[in-house]
Amino acid sequence: MSSVHEIVRFTNCNIVRDGKLKREDLWIRDGRIIDPQPLFFQEQRRETRSIDCHDGIVAPGFIDVQINGAYGYDFSSSPDTIVESLCQVAKRLLAHGVTSFCPTVVTSSAETYHAVLPQIKRTVGGRDGAAVAGVHLEGPFISKEKKGAHLEEFIWNSETNERVNMQDVEACYGDLSNTSIITVAPELNGLGDCSMIRQLCDREITVSLGHSAANLAEAKRAVDCGARFITHLFNAMVPFHHRDPGLVGLLTTRQSVFYGIIADGVHTDMAAVHLAYHSHRHGLVLISDAMAAAGLGMGRHQLGPMSVDIVEVGGVVRATLSERPETLAGSAVMLDHCVRWFWQASRCTPAEALETAGAHPARLLGLKKKGSLEFGMDADLVVLDRDLNVQRTFIAGDQVWPEVPEPMES
Repeated sequence: MSSVHEIVRFTNCNIVRDGKLKREDLWIRDGRIIDPQPLFFQEQRRETRSIDCHDGIVAPGFIDVQINGAYGYDFSSSPDTIVESLCQVAKRLLAHGVTSFCPTVVTSSAETYHAVLPQIKRTVGGRDGAAVAGVHLEGPFISKEKKGAHLEEFIWNSETNERVNMQDVEACYGDLSNTSIITVAPELNGLGDCSMIRQLCDREITVSLGHSAANLAEAKRAVDCGARFITHLFNAMVPFHHRDPGLVGLLTTRQSVFYGIIADGVHTDMAAVHLAYHSHRHGLVLISDAMAAAGLGMGRHQLGPMSVDIVEVGGVVRATLSERPETLAGSAVMLDHCVRWFWQASRCTPAEALETAGAHPARLLGLKKKGSLEFGMDADLVVLDRDLNVQRTFIAGDQVWPEVPEPMES
């Protein structure tokens, strides 16, 4: 761990700034990125320690805004073990360059929400694990028609309930104080007007559109009311149609919106990823959508109350529902894998690919001190090789992975 007032200089590196790789040194003090000029000329000081990056890339730490669990731990299935699940996943995410994440709770019973949500607190992150940047609640106010892997019995019944109001939301979830994102289907009665979405926005909760059969008009109205994100674009929504492109049409009609992409080689074809990115570059947020079996290998595992199988088809690893093998159940890969796959699929530059996992999710969540290597920002960063493989992870300037550093420092 860095000592108080230690000045660390990253040398022989290519840092991500302004969407490009720049051959510059990076300076850190007291957990923040600093301008070295005042250090030289006013304080007349130099670094107390230097780190040689060996011509690698230094980028903002990755932020995963949609992850259901990993390594056998699930955020929805067992309230009694949720704290252990968070700690275990947070710790292991460091090896993948993830410095902040949003634990995602899928459609569940009200009893599960009331038991789980009070136990998920925002954290600052460090050697014990990546920071918890708030909960992502994916359901139950979604479309049964586009439920994907969600259990229908817990989805909001729009046939027996006249409209969704804030009392319904609070009764369902209970404690929302640590919630950052809620995914909803905007066509549900009560969500199509501005009142409901604005009330969530007033609580500084990001409203995301997903698991939805909404047409473009309904989607545009929701964005105009304050919705800012699309949950896993192309998946669990109306397919693009030239007469009514549905949620996908927001990429060209409402370019203030961000959109998630599961870039695992399974959920979204390379051509679709390429089309989305080149339609709206600055809105793309890579997500892992990882489920409990991510990192465990082949076999049968648990996602909330559902059983899923990890299988390899054509050289690609897929997570499918055991009872409905044609239905995908989240991904079996981590965010660093998604960054590398997206880089190849989109034919963008390494810096542009890295921004989709750092700068863009930070802007989505309103994390003003993260997602950038500009002066004054938090020194949450990842060091990668030129193939975008993670070499080191830092939070607040401290190396958090690997725990026992290899001899790279001079």
